[in-house]
Amino acid sequence: MQRINEIIDAVKEYNPGADVGAIMKAYVFSAKVHAGQLRKSGEPYLSHPLAVSALMAEMHLDVASICAALLHDTVEDTSATHEQITQLLGPEVAALVDGVTKINLLAATSQTARQAESLRKMILAMASDIRVLLIKLADRLHNMRTLGFMPPEKQRTVALETRDIYAPMAHRLGIRRWQAELEDLAFFYLEPQVYQQINEGVATRKNERQAFIATVKDNIKQAMTEHGIECAVSGRPKHFFSIYQKMLRRNVGIDDLYDLIAFRVIVPTVKDCYDALGVIHNLWKPIPGRFRDYIGMPKPNMYQSLHTSVVGPMGQRMEVQIRTEEMHRIAEEGIAAHWQYKEQGGGDEAEEKRFSWLRRLLEWQRDMEDPSEFLHSLRMDLYPEEIFVFTPTGEVKELPRGATPVDFAYAIHTEVGNKCVGAKVNGRMVPLRHELATGDQVEIITQSNHVPSKDWLKFVVSSRARSKVRSFVRESERSRAVSLGKELLDRELRKQNLTLNQMLREGKLEPVLADFSFKDSDHLLAAISYGKISPRQVVNRVAPRPEKEERKPGLLARSLERLRKKPHEGIKVKGVDDVLVRFAKCCNPLPGDAIGGYITRGRGVSVHEAGCPHLARVEPERRVEVEWDVPEDQVRPVRIRVESGDRAGVLADLAGALKVRDINILEAEVRVEDHKGLATFLIQVHSAEQLRQVVAELKKVKGVHSVQRLGL
Repeated sequence: MQRINEIIDAVKEYNPGADVGAIMKAYVFSAKVHAGQLRKSGEPYLSHPLAVSALMAEMHLDVASICAALLHDTVEDTSATHEQITQLLGPEVAALVDGVTKINLLAATSQTARQAESLRKMILAMASDIRVLLIKLADRLHNMRTLGFMPPEKQRTVALETRDIYAPMAHRLGIRRWQAELEDLAFFYLEPQVYQQINEGVATRKNERQAFIATVKDNIKQAMTEHGIECAVSGRPKHFFSIYQKMLRRNVGIDDLYDLIAFRVIVPTVKDCYDALGVIHNLWKPIPGRFRDYIGMPKPNMYQSLHTSVVGPMGQRMEVQIRTEEMHRIAEEGIAAHWQYKEQGGGDEAEEKRFSWLRRLLEWQRDMEDPSEFLHSLRMDLYPEEIFVFTPTGEVKELPRGATPVDFAYAIHTEVGNKCVGAKVNGRMVPLRHELATGDQVEIITQSNHVPSKDWLKFVVSSRARSKVRSFVRESERSRAVSLGKELLDRELRKQNLTLNQMLREGKLEPVLADFSFKDSDHLLAAISYGKISPRQVVNRVAPRPEKEERKPGLLARSLERLRKKPHEGIKVKGVDDVLVRFAKCCNPLPGDAIGGYITRGRGVSVHEAGCPHLARVEPERRVEVEWDVPEDQVRPVRIRVESGDRAGVLADLAGALKVRDINILEAEVRVEDHKGLATFLIQVHSAEQLRQVVAELKKVKGVHSVQRLGL
């Protein structure tokens, strides 16, 4: 069992000015609240926090980290409270303990490996201080070292979580020693037979391997000395899990692997790295395609080294890594020990941006002597574009930032999204537009007869939710149009003693579809509903009347007749004169503007500027071609706003400018805001070109800042 005095001595060795009194306070408090508790091994529970704090000291962390390691299980497993820790050791230590407690609770909710990546990201996102992750990793490492005392099923569960979540986290933070040990311990419990096979295979060749390592080290040192390069050389076999992965990739057994040994050459300077590479390549034949220059082109995570593979003595393939002492500390011990960071493997562009702050911190740390000052600068914000939330069963869902309960519902299942009527977040009812945050637990309330609302498109942010809502709205509007079209056409057919079902059954609508270029009968019926084609036109194709028969006007004809009694609006609809049109108030098009229109139910054709967003959202089936047909003397109202300086006489000057262009003013409103004059005029113009002339005239007035066209 680790002793507190040993931990304090280790801390004082790398930080002579450390507040050992605070460490003793944390130890005494931890011993008091854990008194009487035992681990599965039969040891006092206190042995665990002592072991975790010793691992923190090995990584040369600050006093707050050591104290938090001693207290990391107190809030979760004893009667101790956050307030007590704050009062005893201050808010910094209390915040670290609280962070570890949250991660413990978080990891306990998930037992499925398929969630590992989301859970791993969520842990990173939730940890506001990197020291929280270091304490949690040390906690997991000691638990894995003592996992043999747990039941077999528990061993497998913890090992799986370690392999999929915590070993990759150590990898991300660059703590290679912990990563390798976590992977090997998890491998031992998950694949015991394969582990034993590799262990025996490595042990069988132990003497041979040691002799090989000694020979290669001597050869490298002698060659470097001859070229005047100082160096330290080490050789090591790869750890068991790494060997296992290599066996899987190559589909071979342990006896068929020859590159199980990696040699590391540590030299004083960057120049020496490249000189040493030349020496190695002169000494042994390099393997083509296996050289990597991570010094000239560092990995996004700041890892630097030269990697090469060569055919060494006795034809043995081996890897050689060449780096400086500083590069070695970054690569081997990670950000925890030397305020640096390393991650094997590349990242995408977004990942690279996320870690750019670590590069800046490397620059800052050179001027910082106090470890706690630098650690205070480290804040994890690795996933700013994503949030991670729970289902009621503890499953983690990854959503874009700004996501709402509706986004979450569609992430569960399309039907859950479609029938969503309410939501509870962390047990409390919230509006459907409520913005979720990482760590929230969300419960969706559904109703069987409920359908999505078009209003949801105003606040959902995930592409899945937006796509599903749009699809439903589009389909429901189309269904209503098809249903109305069926009713109109069937009514017209019955006047000829026919029915729509009969026409469809006998295929008599097929020629009509071809004549009007419709894809299928639904498109034809929707076009009838939107007024793009009349039921009478369809009936005339399938059952033409005798020429002399007196025909009663159909529904569309009667509707068109009523529309033609309306005032002329100066617009032609597909070449048909005198159809009721309505100019949209949102964009208020003027003669000369590019325009488009669409059919509205009961209000004729709505005319918009061609670039109006409202027109862009209309279904293609409802759109019609429109064009201007304006008499020269016709005028149209338009509203403009003039922003100017607040000076006497500006209104008179504006009115004078309008008079120059012979413009009639229908309304005028003037006010002053923030020392600016705002004048709004409702005027009459003949065309968009005349309006441009008016705007140019107004801008000539002294003090005018801007002239803006408004909707009605």
